[in-house]
Amino acid sequence: QVRLVESGGGLVQAGGSLRLSCAASGRPFSTYAKGWFRQAPGKEREFVATISGSGYSTYYADSVKGRFTISRDNAKNTVYLQMNSLKPEDTAVYYCAAADRWATRENDFDSWGQGTQVTVSS
Repeated sequence: QVRLVESGGGLVQAGGSLRLSCAASGRPFSTYAKGWFRQAPGKEREFVATISGSGYSTYYADSVKGRFTISRDNAKNTVYLQMNSLKPEDTAVYYCAAADRWATRENDFDSWGQGTQVTVSS
């Protein structure tokens, strides 16, 4: 497994931007896919975005496509989620996750961070 630590959450007004970071340690960073999920109050955790080990392939939930960008810096063992044009409905705890192969389903990820809160005010 790999240890994941998220950072960068906070309070932002609608239309604003935030960049989340997820620092990893343990398993060699470039060998596994990384994903972002989120969980809003009273709702189930949902998929946001995923990126392959190489960084060449990405996939997004329809709700964030065109607004969020996932990227990774394998030299820094870090994955990012750039969030633009934020909406109040983006308010949630955001989790970073790792999988040993390409994955988009929650059950395919075997390591999880503790989460970082993102709050978007209207």
